Amino acid sequence: MAVAESPDQVADSFVRSPHKLLIDGEWVQAASGKTFATLNPATEETLTEVAHGQAEDIERAVRAARKAFADDSPWRRMNASDRGRLIWRIADLIEQHGDELAMLESLDNGKPYGVARVADVPLAADLFRYMAGWPTKIEGSTVPISALPAPGEYLAYTLREPVGVVGQIIPWNFPLLMAAWKLGPVLACGCTVVLKPAEQTPLSALRLGELLQEAGLPGGVVNIVTGFGDAGAALAAHDDVDKVAFTGSTEVGKLIVKASAGNLKKVSLELGGKSPNVVYADADLDAAITGAANGIFFNHGQCCNAGSRLYVQKGVFDDVVNGVAEVAKGIKVGPGTDADVQMGPLISDEQFEKVLGYLDSGHEAGAESIVGGARHGNRGYFVQPTILTNTHNDMKVVREEIFGPVVCAIPFDSPEEIVPIANDTNYGLAAGVFTRDISKAHRTAKRLRAGTVWINTYHVFDAAMPFGGYKESGWGREMGSQVLNNYLETKSVVTAL
Repeated sequence: MAVAESPDQVADSFVRSPHKLLIDGEWVQAASGKTFATLNPATEETLTEVAHGQAEDIERAVRAARKAFADDSPWRRMNASDRGRLIWRIADLIEQHGDELAMLESLDNGKPYGVARVADVPLAADLFRYMAGWPTKIEGSTVPISALPAPGEYLAYTLREPVGVVGQIIPWNFPLLMAAWKLGPVLACGCTVVLKPAEQTPLSALRLGELLQEAGLPGGVVNIVTGFGDAGAALAAHDDVDKVAFTGSTEVGKLIVKASAGNLKKVSLELGGKSPNVVYADADLDAAITGAANGIFFNHGQCCNAGSRLYVQKGVFDDVVNGVAEVAKGIKVGPGTDADVQMGPLISDEQFEKVLGYLDSGHEAGAESIVGGARHGNRGYFVQPTILTNTHNDMKVVREEIFGPVVCAIPFDSPEEIVPIANDTNYGLAAGVFTRDISKAHRTAKRLRAGTVWINTYHVFDAAMPFGGYKESGWGREMGSQVLNNYLETKSVVTAL
């Protein structure tokens, strides 16, 4: 009897295999023949080489997506029930290969294998399952014509139709999950897509491409082009792309908007954040400490919705901050593939230097690190879990997104003052509120300018809950029924009877 391979053996086998582009249902080399290295951020060593897609490859992929969207294509002829069943099969395959996918995330992104296995992979499968129910429920409505002299002589109704060819660009912090967030709804709506994964983390998207084929997805419906920013720019600017969806930094999001202006393609953006986490004096402090630590240290702080501004009411400030510091001191930092590791490395040398630069800036401005504040070890892109005190809202570390395991802890006096302070940011992605007074909690949540507000918890997601931001945190929503609006057109039809 053959011995089953372990998850790391299966993942290692995939890592060592050739990594090509998925275009029109075929795995092909980049037009240039070039490849690029993807690194293990825990060791700074090359994992493997991946096809280097560029503008010519984007052109090929868009043509394939356009062909797959033609009226007579197998995809467009597929009925809604069959489309839903196909999406459900994708979820099943993600679950079946969960160990392997989690290991690929750990190797390529650096996150702990255990975290990827219990969070990233199940949430990705759940997203596809949720979206599998939508194809049969996308419907228009009849509309009474009431403004004309003879309203009964007309039949008016609306249709909801797929927007067409979609360009999707995803980030490196949750590679598999972000691919699911993007692909699930686009498939539910019946669109076709060109997906451009982050150059730092292409592996799980490529493996997902194989699973899409195994599920029976027709060729050209999902095309995957690995590459750098020039490939993303070519996708955003392409005149035969009807819509672009981007998750990433606000800075790049603004470039996406400019690039999309040529044919006025539709745009949705899930961008950065500098989320406030408010702890009132009457909070359950154990829950608040756990929530505050999870809010900033989960996924190494590389979360757009991280609770990176911790506002604690005076009277309990020291208790909460000291409690979070104790959590930080107990976090085991190391390679994500190690069984007992709780926090892995940052994604890249660039991100590593950026976070250390913010720490230097904060210290120079008078901030104090009560825990952490420096590099961890001397190999890999590891940064210590850090709490900065003696900070204020005019500091760079308080105003700008750090995207690392760094939280600024700031005391406040009264409930009346905290909401304006919390809202004093260009961002509006998420927020947290901790209090035993449920009325105060909901009053605060209503006044906070954020797309998601967690009360007495943090980082709770569900495929049925919309996610997105106010202000410079983006346009549109991911997940829930609202995400379908990103990928559907509404057509009005009026008939004289």
